[in-house]
Formats: sequence, C-alpha cells, structure tokens
Amino acid sequence: MQPNTEFDFADKTSGYWALVILPLALPTVYTYEIPLHLLPIATVGSRAEVSFGKNKKYAGIIKAIVTDAPTYKTKPLLNILDDAPLIYPQQLQLWQWLSDYYMCTEGEVMAAALPANFKLSSETVLLYNTDFGDDFSALGDEEYLIAEALQLKLELSITEVQQIMDATHVYPTIKKLIDKQVCFIREELNEKYKIKKENYVLLHPQYANEQQLAPLLNEWKGAHKQMELLLAYLHLSKTEGDVVQSTLLKKAQATTAQLKGLVEKHILVVESRSVDRIKSLPKDIFIDFELSTAQQLALAEVQQVFTQKSVCLLHGVTGSGKTQLYIKLMEQYFNAGQQVLYLLPEIALTAQIIRRLQKHFGGNITIYHSKFNNQERIELWNKIRTGEVKIVLGARSALFLPFKNLGLVLVDEEHDASYKQQDPAPRYNARDAAIYYGSLFNAKILLGSATPSLETYYNAQQQKYGLVTLSERFGGIQLPAIEIINTTQVVQKGKVMISPQLKEAIQKTVEADKQVILFQNRRGYNPYIICGTCGYLPQCTHCDVSLTLHKYSNKMHCHYCASIYPKLVTCPACGTNTWLEKNFGTEKIEEQLENDFTHFKIARMDVDSVRGKTAHDNLIQLFEQQRLDILVGTQMVVKGLDFDKVGLVGILDADGLLSFADFRANERAFQLMEQVSGRAGRKEAQGKVMIQAVNVKHPILALVQQHNYEQFFKIEIEKRKEFFYPPFSRVVMLTLKHKDKTIVDGAANRLALLLSQDLKEFITGPAAPIVGRLRNLYLMEIMIKLPKEAGKSGVYRKVIRNHINLLHSETTFKNVQVVVDVDPV
Repeated sequence: MQPNTEFDFADKTSGYWALVILPLALPTVYTYEIPLHLLPIATVGSRAEVSFGKNKKYAGIIKAIVTDAPTYKTKPLLNILDDAPLIYPQQLQLWQWLSDYYMCTEGEVMAAALPANFKLSSETVLLYNTDFGDDFSALGDEEYLIAEALQLKLELSITEVQQIMDATHVYPTIKKLIDKQVCFIREELNEKYKIKKENYVLLHPQYANEQQLAPLLNEWKGAHKQMELLLAYLHLSKTEGDVVQSTLLKKAQATTAQLKGLVEKHILVVESRSVDRIKSLPKDIFIDFELSTAQQLALAEVQQVFTQKSVCLLHGVTGSGKTQLYIKLMEQYFNAGQQVLYLLPEIALTAQIIRRLQKHFGGNITIYHSKFNNQERIELWNKIRTGEVKIVLGARSALFLPFKNLGLVLVDEEHDASYKQQDPAPRYNARDAAIYYGSLFNAKILLGSATPSLETYYNAQQQKYGLVTLSERFGGIQLPAIEIINTTQVVQKGKVMISPQLKEAIQKTVEADKQVILFQNRRGYNPYIICGTCGYLPQCTHCDVSLTLHKYSNKMHCHYCASIYPKLVTCPACGTNTWLEKNFGTEKIEEQLENDFTHFKIARMDVDSVRGKTAHDNLIQLFEQQRLDILVGTQMVVKGLDFDKVGLVGILDADGLLSFADFRANERAFQLMEQVSGRAGRKEAQGKVMIQAVNVKHPILALVQQHNYEQFFKIEIEKRKEFFYPPFSRVVMLTLKHKDKTIVDGAANRLALLLSQDLKEFITGPAAPIVGRLRNLYLMEIMIKLPKEAGKSGVYRKVIRNHINLLHSETTFKNVQVVVDVDPV
C-alpha cells in the first residue's frame, strides 16, 4: 500500500485506511478504515482511538493513510484525539529505523518514545444493570458494597472499586457481579493529561488606581485580619507582579474564608489561570568567556568539517574545555533560529553542566529527563513540538522529542555505555540513533570525548566522520602525573584497600588545601563474604550471583534483581561463624577513611548514597564549595564533573576493571581510568593519580600512565580485526530465557542449528553467560558476528527473525524468551 498525502474528500463515502501503530509488541502495524466524518481530521502523526481485540481500546499513532483496500475486513477508527499531529514525519522515520535496525517492533518504540500520558488505553467502567433491581440478599459482603455504590452512582471505574473495597485485587469480586448480572462492563479511553490551574488574586476594577484605593484603606471598617490580607496583597503585587493565591495566604497567614470575605466585598477578585508546571528562567543569553587559542582553532576546524560532513568527532583531552566549545556552537545555531539537542550519558550525573548552561542560556534551555513527572513531560513535549523551546539538554530519551527545526546535535562523552538502552526494547544506542535522527533534518552532529569508542574513532580514521583534536588542557595545565602502586609489595593481610603510599598522598593533599577523589567500581561494604570453615558462599535464590553485604542496611543485597536478605550470623552449611570478607566496596572504603583521617570531611557517591531527586547535586555542590575533603565513589565520580581543587585521584582496584571476560574489557578499563584521572589538576597546577594494581605489567596501565589514546587505539584495533569484532563486524547477541534449564539449553542448541543453515560461519555458541540465572530464569547466549556488507544487513536481520519464529513454532520452545540485542556494549 502506498501512502497518500493529498486527499480529495469530495463525494467520498469510504476508501481511505489508516495504518496505525499501537503501543504493543505487535509484529506489524494494523489497518483501520477511516469513517467519512473523521476524514477531514485524520492526519499522519495524530493519535487515533481504535478498538483492538474483543473490547480493548488504545490510542495509536497514524503512521500513514492509504487508498489501497486491504484483503481482510477492517474495523473503523473510533475517534481522532489530537487537533494537530502529535509527532512529525521525522519521528515516524526514526521509529521505523529503530524498529528495523534494533530488531524490535514499532509498538515497542512507540511505548518508549511517548510520555506515559499520551499512551492511552481503555479503563474498565462498571455500569449498573437497572433491571437487576435492589434485592442484594444473595450477594456476599464485598459484592454488596460494590452493588450498593453502583446503585447510587450507576457507574464506577476500577480505581473507584479498589477504593471502596480498600484493596487492589478486586477482579474476582467484579467477575461475580458480572456473572450475577448486577452490572455490565464498558471500556472507555481516558485522557490522563490535565492542564494545571492556579488561582491568581487581583484588585477589583473599582480599585484600579491608588486614588480609588486610598479612602478604603484610610476608612477601613472591616475585620483586622482582612486588612492584613489586603496589605499583604498590595506588597506582593508591587514586588512580584502577579499574585498567586497560595503565596498570598501563606504570607498573610490567612485562610481562604478571610480571602472570600474580601472577594464578597468586591475588593479582591480570584481568577483561575492555566500555568506551566516547570518554572523557567529569564530568556537571556550571557556568554561571558573567551575561547583559548587552541579552542578557537578547534572550533574553526569543526565549522570547516561541517561544510563537508554531517558528523564530526571532537577528540579533546580531559580538561581541554570541550564544554565551552559546545556553548559557542550552540549560540551560533540558536542565533540562526534552529533547535539544538545536547545529549549527556546520564542526566542525574550532570547537574554541574546543567547549572553552567543555564547561566549562559537562561530560560532558552530546557532539561528533559526521567525525574520529571508525566504531566511535566507533556508540557515540555508540546513546547518543543511548537518550536517554543530552542535548546534541549537531556539523556538518551530526549532523542524521541518532536523537534521542528533541529540544526545541531551534541553527543557529549559519546563513548559512554549509558547511551545504550538495555531493557526493555528498543535496545538502541542513543549516539547512533542521534546520528540518524539528525540526518533527517540535515542537522550537524558533534561527538565529543577524551576517550572515543573504538568504532567512532575508526569511522573518523576512515574519513566517514570528520576529526578535530584538542590536545592541550585549558590554561596550559599539564595532564596529571600517574603512579602505579604494586599492592603485592604491601605487607597486609587480605586485599589492599588503601596502600601506605596512597594514604600518605591523601594526607599531604588535604593539608595543602586540595581535595581527593577515590574511585572503586564496586558499591556496598563487601562484594562478597565466604565461610572460612567450609567455603560456603551466600548467593541470591533468584540469580546465580553472590550477595553483597551493605553496612548501612546491615543486610545482603543482590545487585541484579534487587532482592534483600538478612545478614548471616552462622553458616547454614556448617554452623560456624568464621566469615571472611572478600574484596571491598565504597561503603567499606568510606569507613576506613573515617578511621584513618578523623579530622577530614569525607563523603560517598554511589547509587545507595544519592537516592532522591536532588541528593546527587547537593553532594556535588558541597564538594565544589570545598566543604568536603575526600569523595569516594563508583563510576558516578567519573562522569561530567569539573572541580577546581582536586589535587589527587586514587584508583583503588585497577585489576577489577581489567578482568572482565568481554571483548570491550580493555577499552572500558582504559576509558574509565583515563576519565577518572582527568578529574585531577584541572585548574592551577598539575594533579596526581595513583593506581593500585596487582598485575602492574598489564599493557593498558602503561598506556593510561602515558595518556596515550592513539597507541591504545592502534593496539586494540588490530586485535578487533584479528578476531572479527566491531568495527569490522556487527554483533547481534541472542539471549534465550526460560525457568527450566533443560528447555533453555535445548532451545539454544535448536536455534543455533537453525541459524547455521544460513549464518554458520558467523555464529559463536550457544553458551551460558557468566551469570547463568537471573530472576529465576536460566540464560543461554548465541553471538552472531555479521560482516558489514552494503545492502546485506536487512537480509541478515530477516534471516534471524525467521529462525526465531521457527523456534517459537515448535511446541516445546514456544514459551522461551529470545532477547535480541544489536550492537551490545
């Protein structure tokens, strides 16, 4: 069917169909007939109310309108929910691309892309059967409660039924009422978004000027509290302009009844207005800095690249001032009237950058992230769709926003694994999707990193992308000196946490009025404990992983399924209590630091310590203001932070970073160590980095010590080529899941056999992953390394899909989940 974008509605009784995307994991879009009365308002990108299945209703997105009749009978569209398209054609193209490339459904993309309140589905409403009468004697107690309420109100929603019964599990009771014909069911679609209203207080028109107001104040005969309220209003109106009712009552310590008295006397007026949920700053541009010579040259090179290529990699060492260069570029595109998307790997970890950008762009910049509630997201969505908002700063989900005139996309820290969505589908990489999305607008895409991913740097070397290098730190500060500490030479029982050399360096750094960051990529107190008598290792009952002891809760946590267990006192295997604590997490380091440095101010930054909307930003600001001496943390301390006074960085367990069984292990280790090292000595003087390791001969440590990314790239790219890993191939990882190990093993072997008919030389496995069971499901993996042949990727994906469908057609394996992850990280 070919989409038709121009319609002649004259004398048409039917003949138009809508292809509708539903927010469900369905293999195809569904076709609905457009009734004559909806033809004038049915537009591509708008939401349509449709029925699906027996009696469910959904708000789907119209993908296309066609004139070719389908070969099967179709249902009609029930309603059009939007006056104007909710999304633009570029978004629909992005959804299609994500669905094809990442091997998921367009419904799954839609479910991820739209704010929750746009994804309407039917809510069940119970209708009272008036023919039933009022004899409820045959009903049980709970049935009687609902029947009585129905008789009074005639209809009830499921939510109301739950409130009446004071329970969430109400369906058995509802079923009994339906079976006894006390009520019927109706499905209706509810729009969840509500415009926020706020009451504002104004003077009555008869007191519009001071001359009219003076006699009232001078000859006041009303209640004293009402006079206080009026004076408070006059003060607020002069200092703040518009006066919000709640603010006025709080300032005057008055009640709504006292305000109502002034309204009844025609002195004040209360007016309801629609207001934004998100308060914005004044829309001023304030760029108060000049670029260094090196930055100016880099900016000129980027602009030159953009005259020839759409994508440019800015490879700038840590502390080189990439953010300032971004700001100058953003100003350029903003002044040209175009929209800018600035992507960050994790919005919660970049409060510092947010504050800096707001200083320069004020209310012209909008932040979009998961901390906003659904109502706030819809308001932002609409402002971006209409072009009111020009600059958007966000994490990967900001990619789905309905830009109208996108001119520039910035992907900061483009190497970061947080850009990859893990679960649920679509399992997309926001960096790669941003490049495609930007191309739909002919926008320019700038990728920035001190440690680019191998794939990105390879594309730049092959001249697919432009490459600009910024090799000196801002202000001419040298990159930090790096010292490797061999922990095997430290005389200490158990694993070395803080070596004497590092302890001495911490003491000297803080005494010199500098700050310290310590990095350990494990949270908790002890990553695992083991029985010293029999070797028993406490494990999660739902996953094949050891439990982590957390001191703050005094419990044992599974970091995979979030299950929590009581701390074991005696070993369940042998009954002894000789527990040995193995390895160390951020909690234990914090405790050790507090024992060693009793006069220093110490804080911990990991997902356990920074829960809540502002906890992370509060901690960052304390460190910025030098109210903390030592900050110990996980990867959180690596990302997007710029502190003036950090003199020392300690990496406590480099071996833990280098020991992963994964083809990206060396790349990740180099990136993490180089990034965390880059936090030291960013202003004033050269900083110092101390890396503790057992395997001090590991080649990656020498490359980190030299800050030599280019040499690292040369060595690693040869290994990738030799073993046919990305960027020379495209990896598709298939993970099979089932509660029965025998079934999942059989399914994996069967799928591998099916795939080998077409892709034999490209298949590795099946094999169990390192963690072979998660959340009570056993796992098996098949890795497919596909060649990057022009025009063949679609063929390969079709082959994989077909063989998965064949597997599911076999009765034994129909319930085995197969998760497809394209370009895993």
